[in-house]
Amino acid sequence: MKIASFNINGVKARIGALTDWLAGADADVVVLQEIKSVDEGFPREHFGDLGWNVETHGQKGFNGVAILSKLPLEDVTRGLPGDETDDQSRYIEATVVGDRAVRIAGLYLPNGNPAPGPKYDYKLAWMERLRVHAASLLASEMLVVMLGDYNVIPEPRDAAKPEKWAEDALFLPASRAALRSILWQGWIDAVRIRDPWAGRGPFTFWDYQGGAWNRDDGIRIDHLLLSPQAADLMVETGVDREARAGEKPSDHVPVWVRLAA
Repeated sequence: MKIASFNINGVKARIGALTDWLAGADADVVVLQEIKSVDEGFPREHFGDLGWNVETHGQKGFNGVAILSKLPLEDVTRGLPGDETDDQSRYIEATVVGDRAVRIAGLYLPNGNPAPGPKYDYKLAWMERLRVHAASLLASEMLVVMLGDYNVIPEPRDAAKPEKWAEDALFLPASRAALRSILWQGWIDAVRIRDPWAGRGPFTFWDYQGGAWNRDDGIRIDHLLLSPQAADLMVETGVDREARAGEKPSDHVPVWVRLAA
């Protein structure tokens, strides 16, 4: 089972790029972030005609997450537990029913800038809620893949120029510590575990500004965290870097993992 994450930066604006990537990706499940669409405005028919089951948790103009699956989806839940007043659409969960059941947790973690400030406080509070919920997912002992745009640069090697991000919410010590507190529960960073001693990168985001893509001035903020049960079945993982060079691309590229499931 191949499971991918893709911050599409507007599903309607990038429908061509997304459709082209899907045609060659051989993915079974794709989690999207920043769909920037309400549920009823999502181009569900388009993807349905291509053979995808679709579940969304949308929001007008910004945020929004979705799951596309070639396999049946069951027990779909929307919204990260822990704060009933939170009206931002950033989290969706479902069980993919294949030869083995895999729980998919798709997220779009808050950016947090400018920091310090209310947006950064929201980011850290959201991450604490995620830590609590992530522990409950591990306790289920299911195969779980918790993936998406985490908006956190875990280590200096995850940025081409880490010094440039020193004061940014994506790289502040508290953001990185909050992600580590989740990882230390027992989650496996699929891309990093593939080659733990690698140098810079691989990157998953290049800003549209300042020629970042042409200079390979990227960062790694899109992550696939695997429960131990899922990690035991990991066959391969990758970053589809070439998607950034396509026509009207997102500023992110897909990251993926293949499980023997």
